[in-house]
Amino acid sequence: MAIDVRSEVRPLKKVLLQRPGRELEQLVPNSMERLLFDDIPYLRGAQTEHDRFAQVLRDSGVEVVYLTDLAAETLALSDSLRRRFVEDFIRSSGCVAASYREALTELLLACPNTRELIRKTMTGVRFDELPLHQNHSLASLRNDRTHFVLEPIPNLYFTRDPFASIGRGVALHHMYSVTRNRETIYGNYILHYHPDYAGKVPFYYTPDEPYTLEGGDILNLSAETIAVGISQRTMPEAVERLAYNIFQDEAGEVRRVLALDIPSTRAFMHLDTVLTQIDTDKFLIHPSILDELEMFELTPGRGGAPVARRLDMPLEEALASALGVERVTLLRCGGGDQIAAQREQWNDGSNTLCVSPGRVVAYDRNYVTNGLLEEHGIEVLRIPSGELSRGRGGPRCMSMPLCRDC
Repeated sequence: MAIDVRSEVRPLKKVLLQRPGRELEQLVPNSMERLLFDDIPYLRGAQTEHDRFAQVLRDSGVEVVYLTDLAAETLALSDSLRRRFVEDFIRSSGCVAASYREALTELLLACPNTRELIRKTMTGVRFDELPLHQNHSLASLRNDRTHFVLEPIPNLYFTRDPFASIGRGVALHHMYSVTRNRETIYGNYILHYHPDYAGKVPFYYTPDEPYTLEGGDILNLSAETIAVGISQRTMPEAVERLAYNIFQDEAGEVRRVLALDIPSTRAFMHLDTVLTQIDTDKFLIHPSILDELEMFELTPGRGGAPVARRLDMPLEEALASALGVERVTLLRCGGGDQIAAQREQWNDGSNTLCVSPGRVVAYDRNYVTNGLLEEHGIEVLRIPSGELSRGRGGPRCMSMPLCRDC
């Protein structure tokens, strides 16, 4: 099965990662806000930490594949596919890139292999790298010739967001930020053309949809039920459209969508920054959302169109019903200490990746929350996080499961 994810906790078999690259070194203080960073990670440190993350997954029996490798393998299938990718990438990169279309096309197609081509689109292109043929343009006459005509994409190591595995299908997203919208093109080409995926995966959402949706807001609770966050980056209209598309798939199993409306803030940017499942009947949660959380349920109506209703019940009850268990336990990030909860949630204490029931990967820096998990019988696989955490994303954000055991 190309894609098969019907749980948040069943043993993880195959996962998509992206090792941080030179795109992080293109960050400068003036561009951080635009590129959605609060700090500048040290690349070598981030790579060392990410390599440790990948090794922890391998040691747990998980097959690790990388976005760069799959994209390069895809483009290596034909010259025409490589050229089409370059054209699509430049078109999706805004008006500045479009104004240098010929020079960018020449530069990118001159890369010695498809891996270097993919890496260059991720790292970005500065004006002084272009093979310009006109030497009397205003841009060429300026003293500052180092501005980007193709901006870097430093958020790529958060592979959770551009698309989401849902059952045996995928949602390919319309991202919240203009700079992140380019990330979806890699998954789009892989899923449509790579021999491991081409023609084998139904699509439940595409970037052509007008409403923003990101993968950090999608949780596969069971084969029949997914939860989707209404958040800073996912619109309620997107949740409804996603539900409609899923319900139209007669071969699909998902027939219920829980929409969880969380505060729309940078600190709570996605549902998985405040809620992740860690065992068959346990969740890790940031306690401050409980007083503000609103819940809704979408189920198929006539013709498969979703019918929505408000759920007036405790979150624990809604989750227990979705999982088919008698009750669930919510463990609070920070262990009930308000200061620890805020600090550790900012450093993704609630964002864990479950590799099997009761066994999670977590950042080592969140020691209060990690200790709480262990007190409740959860095995915590700690990974270093001094640099990776600067991007405001944890182990779940940095991973896209492609296959879990049924």
